[in-house]
Amino acid sequence: MATEITTVAPTQSQPLQLQDRVAIVTGGSRGIGRAISLHLASLGAKLVINYRSNSTEADLLISEINSKSPSESPQAVSIKADVSDPIQVKALFDAAESAFDSPLYILVNSAGILDSSYSSIPNSSLDEFDRTFAVNTRGAYLCCKEAANRLKQGGGGRIICLTSSMVVALRPGFGPYAASKAAVEAMVKILAKELKRTRITANCVAPGPIATDMFYKGKTEEMVNMAIEESPLGRLGLPEDVAPLVGFLASDAGEWINGQIVRVNGGYV
Repeated sequence: MATEITTVAPTQSQPLQLQDRVAIVTGGSRGIGRAISLHLASLGAKLVINYRSNSTEADLLISEINSKSPSESPQAVSIKADVSDPIQVKALFDAAESAFDSPLYILVNSAGILDSSYSSIPNSSLDEFDRTFAVNTRGAYLCCKEAANRLKQGGGGRIICLTSSMVVALRPGFGPYAASKAAVEAMVKILAKELKRTRITANCVAPGPIATDMFYKGKTEEMVNMAIEESPLGRLGLPEDVAPLVGFLASDAGEWINGQIVRVNGGYV
């Protein structure tokens, strides 16, 4: 008896979750921001990676992303800007729009600083306090304000600010830093409501202790071991533990999460 052979037509590969959506990642060349940039690129996003001072690290990351891109045209560009300066923030968004001649979909505000002296509030420096709030709070405000007016409306617009689980851990030595991030969390919750009818969502991702240069700077071995001991999983987090959550929030599947603070810390708090 003859056997009938049937063939199945090949199916087209599904587009990537963020295919060709333009994303700005501030502080995107180092630490958690770098991991987020790489992850968003793997989901198909076109990346505008912001840095403040170290062009070498930014250029290396751009080269890495573009070398893996299947497209002949660049998938990522880098733009220098100080997020605490409104003129530079506007120029960053202008450059991002023109870089790919495409609407902006995503802002990930990852730029941030931490005073590595870990001074108590009574012994803290006013200059360091002002500097912390200038980058962490004023910078987030300026970027969120620009994004709220410039991101694509009607679906897919995403504002994601990196804050910190220190807002609820409240460890001594982190007063100005925790306060600067708490202010951002309050602001983003309000912003999500103010963006009603735009379908632009606004959320915060609040990591716990993450093994980055910023975490290690100024810490003794005892301080590092204490952070590990306080984690139920018995380790520091990695930037790669945070990036997939940001990717999900940036995707269409993450739309129903809005106005939230998502603490990604392995149970640290």
